[in-house]
Amino acid sequence: MLSSSPSIHKVPEEYRQIAEALFPSKGFPPEGGPHIEAAKAFAGILGIAADYTRLLESTSATSPPVNEHYEIPHFLTHFQNNLDLLIQKTWVEKADEGYKERLQDQIPPFIAAIEQEQYQKALADFSRVLEELAYLFFGAQSHKEDFTEYTFRIDTQMGLFWWYGGQIGLLQKLNQDRPVDPECLKAILFIGLCYLTNF
Repeated sequence: MLSSSPSIHKVPEEYRQIAEALFPSKGFPPEGGPHIEAAKAFAGILGIAADYTRLLESTSATSPPVNEHYEIPHFLTHFQNNLDLLIQKTWVEKADEGYKERLQDQIPPFIAAIEQEQYQKALADFSRVLEELAYLFFGAQSHKEDFTEYTFRIDTQMGLFWWYGGQIGLLQKLNQDRPVDPECLKAILFIGLCYLTNF
């Protein structure tokens, strides 16, 4: 299971303020969640700011699509194709081949939740997808307590992405008794979608 520790000490100091703005340690306030600028700043440190901004603008009710490439049906097809490639190209022991099949079975309902704008469900599904994907990429290391630190040692952006993945699980726990603004959930979800689409 991806580490979902509420502590932000795992994030390199130069990125902590941005990470804390995206995932406040006490959960989101009742009126919503992070300002869109916090999500854009986090996307920026992951190296996906331009694509992320275009995707948000294309899905905004107040602005026309920027580019058909970023319209949700087209973007989700591209995301799913890239995710399928990542899964298929990942080498695993024969005994672990079932992980690939399980993960691929989780993708269609996850995509459907996004298309139906059920962002709370989509984030919960995405958390499970990321857990399976982490196992395919890193094996048993992904279940260890120091997994996030391990990924930071490999690459800072990768470490930030897997830290983000752990925070999604925490987000579900901290806000299970109160609703979160769907636009906030969408902003958080789309960070991961853009990152994996460009992986």
